[in-house]
Amino acid sequence: MKSLLIAALVAATPLPPLQPEPLHAAISDLQNPVATSAQLRVTGGAGRWYGTAGTANGRREVGPDDRFRIGSVSKVFVATVALQLVAERRLSLDTKVRHHFPDVPETLGAVTVGQLLDHTSGIPNEVGYPDLSTSAKVLEHRYDRWTAQQLRDLIPEAQPKFTPGTKQEYRGINYLLATMIIEKVTGRDLSVEVRDRVTRPLGLDKTYVPQRNETAIRGRHVHGYLEVDGQRVDVTDFNTSRAHGEGDMISTTGDLTRFAQALFDGELVAQPLLEKMFTLPDVSMVDGRPAAYAIGLQTFTVNGVQVWGKTGEWYGYNAGVFSTRDGQRRIAYSFTPTVRDANQQQMTLRIANAVTAAVRP
Repeated sequence: MKSLLIAALVAATPLPPLQPEPLHAAISDLQNPVATSAQLRVTGGAGRWYGTAGTANGRREVGPDDRFRIGSVSKVFVATVALQLVAERRLSLDTKVRHHFPDVPETLGAVTVGQLLDHTSGIPNEVGYPDLSTSAKVLEHRYDRWTAQQLRDLIPEAQPKFTPGTKQEYRGINYLLATMIIEKVTGRDLSVEVRDRVTRPLGLDKTYVPQRNETAIRGRHVHGYLEVDGQRVDVTDFNTSRAHGEGDMISTTGDLTRFAQALFDGELVAQPLLEKMFTLPDVSMVDGRPAAYAIGLQTFTVNGVQVWGKTGEWYGYNAGVFSTRDGQRRIAYSFTPTVRDANQQQMTLRIANAVTAAVRP
């Protein structure tokens, strides 16, 4: 495992004061990428700021309590619940997946719960998933309802992509399996575990895991859109059951920053288990880059400032929550791109630079 000494030193570096103009500029360019709205919340000891751009539904402005789909930020909630179960001795990171599901493909026999959570499992690619390569095809399947078992059955009887624990590859299927294990161990749906263990104790009343047959976003929310054959289509209504436990949750920027504060402060997961969320496995990614994912969290450094958190995507939505280890700067953002491609990173990178850049003379 890699030492956290460097991470601690970077987090302790004095942060530049917030500059409203660059922050607003980072979210107000809704042409790069093309998006219908954006919002950014910055909290922490080094300053606060909140701003929006665009409209929530083509008419009204985005509000600070508007919900949105958070995509893979959901994984942080799942990892938090898993580590709480470890603390209660109801789950072990070293237990093999086969212990919980004896009928899984033979290739999963050596994979542990911990390797699911830090993406070092080597699970082969799923086979039989619908073709979602275009926006039109996405619309054809927007109301498909998946059970967790159906998704698990897409894992083939094939050799692992690498020996478990020797490399890292970010995969959603890891968190689907981790969620299934949580639900088997507790006997309750993930939505109930997240509610009782995280959102209710923290007062995050706008954050929830949707039910398998639920397609609408509850309450006041931001709409998401996709460009389909030259037309902009509202895709807010969507069945996200195929991303159960790995990308289906809904939240707000206020709830996400409060969640990050509580998590990093040890309110949800106590030391030393919390440290596992900030400890990268001592392996390389499959493409040769250094590992970037710990249990639940990913990390990157911008302008000399290291942050930990998670990005997330869903059709029509992009979101993220990040914080320095010392809590001096926490951010949560959401924007609604109309095309799901690599250009979405332009907005994310602008936000990252704006919240970490030194003041120019």
